[in-house]
Amino acid sequence: MFRKAFIEKRGDGSLRHEEALVAPVLRTRGIDVELFTQKLIDRRALPLSEDTFLMGAMDATHGAMKQLGIPIPVPDDYPASLTPWTRRRIWRATLRDVEAGVWSESAGAVFAKPADRRKSFTGRVFRHHDDLYYLGGVSRRQAVLCSEVVRWLSEYRVYVIQERIVAVSHYAGERDKMIDLGQVQSAIDAYRVAGTAPCAYAIDFGVLANGETALIEANDGYSLGAYDIDAEAYTDLLLMRWRELLDTRTPH
Repeated sequence: MFRKAFIEKRGDGSLRHEEALVAPVLRTRGIDVELFTQKLIDRRALPLSEDTFLMGAMDATHGAMKQLGIPIPVPDDYPASLTPWTRRRIWRATLRDVEAGVWSESAGAVFAKPADRRKSFTGRVFRHHDDLYYLGGVSRRQAVLCSEVVRWLSEYRVYVIQERIVAVSHYAGERDKMIDLGQVQSAIDAYRVAGTAPCAYAIDFGVLANGETALIEANDGYSLGAYDIDAEAYTDLLLMRWRELLDTRTPH
């Protein structure tokens, strides 16, 4: 059990949607809640410990991890154990490779997004040299994840604690094009058996134009966006993942 929670607030004192969901739940559970700003993380001014929970944007959570000696998890958007559910070719490259393919017009259209957590640009389809202007001055050495371009009829986020689905939230496309939850559960089970799944996370699935249910991407359970999910379940997910992360720390 955590005795105290540090919740990030905006510069104007307001809370983002996710923090506003969690703070009241923590208080009803008897956990003392204190709001903080990014500046306090930068100054290492928060008394973080094994019995404190922290919630905030990516910069804040990563700053807290560094202070606590928690190794920052390596992004794993497409776990190897879930390859059977991707339904498309996915590979790593650099923006230079993507740019070269676009200019040569030999590679065809490709979807590319940053391979690390810090999003220097928004993932998008690159099919014409005009699309390269969206990259601005982003380094062409930037590592990216590429995939074949497919058409999604619908997209859903599935929230998972251990092997249990706690919420399914539609966020794009046709709501009546429902993913096959049997396929999703099989993927979740395979992910857990492989030993690489966090204890709590979200995994996005969608329905392709051919009707197949396919993996969009996996999302770690910290600094995780909340779509249509019950506040209690969302809080449980975050608390469990933060506890698991604390168990990996190397005190210093």
